[in-house]
Amino acid sequence: MEKKITTPLTEEKVKDLKIGDTVLISGTVYTARDAAHARLVKLIEEGKELPMDIKDAIIYYVGPTPAKPGKALGSAGPTTSYRMDPYAPKLLDNGLKGMIGKGLRSKEVIDAIVRNNGVYFAAIGGAAALIGQCVKKAELIAYEDLGAEAVRKLEVEDLPVVVVIDSEGNNLYEKGQKEYLDSVNK
Repeated sequence: MEKKITTPLTEEKVKDLKIGDTVLISGTVYTARDAAHARLVKLIEEGKELPMDIKDAIIYYVGPTPAKPGKALGSAGPTTSYRMDPYAPKLLDNGLKGMIGKGLRSKEVIDAIVRNNGVYFAAIGGAAALIGQCVKKAELIAYEDLGAEAVRKLEVEDLPVVVVIDSEGNNLYEKGQKEYLDSVNK
């Protein structure tokens, strides 16, 4: 089922999302990869303020290419998510509701998704240029020294993603693989 949501990603919106749903996200999405995640978690552990409000927010695991003239951002394809697994539970426990990336997540991350009524979306790898066109505005807000991996605040319109792990812990990667294997073994 295709759904449209606008951030902030409230608990009510999350509970309505189920694995396999195609979702078009509009509103504010933050970018961050592993180096930025390490810094964000360190700030949380030190009791310091984060450079953005992560309550009911979505973080997109992406290191976008530079913007071409007249564009807000260049190509913006998803990064493999397991690199953020050491940090994601702490961010979820502190208000983060959604993550966008690609690939499998650890049991610790899935447990934190369920515990915090969060959601994990997959963006389509190989569609970086298409995804970049959904970005209407990009603002660097932290860690400029990280270059493409700096934290940015994006304003997106109809960013296409798929719910891969829902707030109940259902996992499309596992379900899809099982259904495929069941059909092959009949």
